[in-house]
Amino acid sequence: MTVTATSVDRPDRLEPQAAPVSRGARLLRRLLPAAAAALFGVLLYVSFPPRTLWWLALPAFAGFGWVLRGRSWKAALGLGYLFGLGFLLPLLVWTGVEVGPGPWLALVAIEAVFVALVGVGIAAVSKLPGWPVWAAALWIAGEAARARAPFNGFPWGKIAFGQADGVFLPLAAVGGTPVLGFAVVLGGFGLGELIRLGVERRRTGEIRRPAAVVALLSLALPFAGALAARTLVSDTAEDGTATVAVIQGNVPRLGLDFNSQRRAVLDYHARETERLAAEVKAGKVARPDFVLWPENSSDIDPFAYADAAEVIDKAAKAIGAPISVGGVVERDGKLYNEQILWDPVKGPTQTYDKRQIQPFGEYLPLRSLIGAINSEWTSMVRQDFSRGTKPGVFTMDGAKVGLVTCYEAAFDWAVRSEVTDGAQLISVPSNNATFDRSEMTYQQLAMSRVRAVEHSRTVTVPVTSGVSAIIMPDGRITQKTGMFVADSLVQKIPLRSTETPATRLGVLPEIALLAVAAGGLGWAVAGAVRGRRGAAVQ
Repeated sequence: MTVTATSVDRPDRLEPQAAPVSRGARLLRRLLPAAAAALFGVLLYVSFPPRTLWWLALPAFAGFGWVLRGRSWKAALGLGYLFGLGFLLPLLVWTGVEVGPGPWLALVAIEAVFVALVGVGIAAVSKLPGWPVWAAALWIAGEAARARAPFNGFPWGKIAFGQADGVFLPLAAVGGTPVLGFAVVLGGFGLGELIRLGVERRRTGEIRRPAAVVALLSLALPFAGALAARTLVSDTAEDGTATVAVIQGNVPRLGLDFNSQRRAVLDYHARETERLAAEVKAGKVARPDFVLWPENSSDIDPFAYADAAEVIDKAAKAIGAPISVGGVVERDGKLYNEQILWDPVKGPTQTYDKRQIQPFGEYLPLRSLIGAINSEWTSMVRQDFSRGTKPGVFTMDGAKVGLVTCYEAAFDWAVRSEVTDGAQLISVPSNNATFDRSEMTYQQLAMSRVRAVEHSRTVTVPVTSGVSAIIMPDGRITQKTGMFVADSLVQKIPLRSTETPATRLGVLPEIALLAVAAGGLGWAVAGAVRGRRGAAVQ
């Protein structure tokens, strides 16, 4: 009998095996998601002012969602942190312009932790039905936390603040920065999910229709909502008009050293006001109903020094209108960053003390600990400023002007409180001289544009060194100055009293989105626990 050999009998015909993965390939697999996370963070930064590339936020979040999908919590934590670094390192580089890289790097290292934790949450919900909704709500939850802690929060870098030139801006009037930011992030995650499903269909020939519908709606609804919200945006004068003058006196030197020239800064703003008064007298410019000076335009306390009071009084009499003066005032042994309403006849009549003061700038948290690490920091902030307790709404020639001093513009509550207290327009007096020509000025200006739409109010931005601006209730800048020049802006602006849904609702939209985030995260955790129990039983 003849026996025929089979493949089983012949060891020279074994089944083909996969080639072993090289160490370099394994390293590349690990590094690629990390590099992608950081690069998508940089892409998000590029979407922010002074650039007008607002739409880049969508692919940035599309990529972020792709990087995090299905990751373990440890991997998501690291990838989220890298995304945060890619975004915040360049965005906040201005914080180290005058004090060196230490504070800048420390701030970014802390703020990126919030992004890392959000990354863990997004990875957890990434396999849930409708995951773009849960993930976008989690991002807003992270922003809400950053706006409150540590040291009373640091909201800089809210997604809403990168959308001043974007089509989604009208959504600020619906629910403030949380709703605007949610719409942008939702659209980005929806875009990413559509791309993923498209790739999956090409590979398998199948498409999961429910997931595709959710992804499409996640991308389309923010655009539709923004289109509908345009009806809430108006620059109609409801309570008449007022002619406002914004004064930018400039500073003698850039950087922190400008503070040593306090009298010069005061004189510069008085001089520019008197120059404007001469143009008004000559008929070249309309007479303003009131005048707005920047924060720190008089770092010499006019209540303590008669010569400073005399300079301000002379300027007010020359222009023949009340002036809101930014001063540094000591009262009862405490230091305040104060706005002072100076009437040309009555002198000082009202004051507003800044409530949201800047940590490491206007006060030094953990002073003894930081002094032990670096005594230079304690010498830069010798005396802590005290916080004000009440909103500031000045009555200036019949108009109600809400004061939001510089850093306060980043905080939702600080702006809203002035409008609910009766403000018909908002002024954001600022001092950016310590940050030279950095992007900080343009980032802050974008915040004011978002606030204008959020509350449907004209916003004026008087800045010591620029950029000063006048912003209409629809977010348009109608006039602005250059940087580090003396200049003034005069314009008739609408006075408005209607409250937008965002103004009326206040913090409620943010609370609702926090509830959505908690619901999605709870669903994901419960599913994971059930999965582990099922595996243990088997």
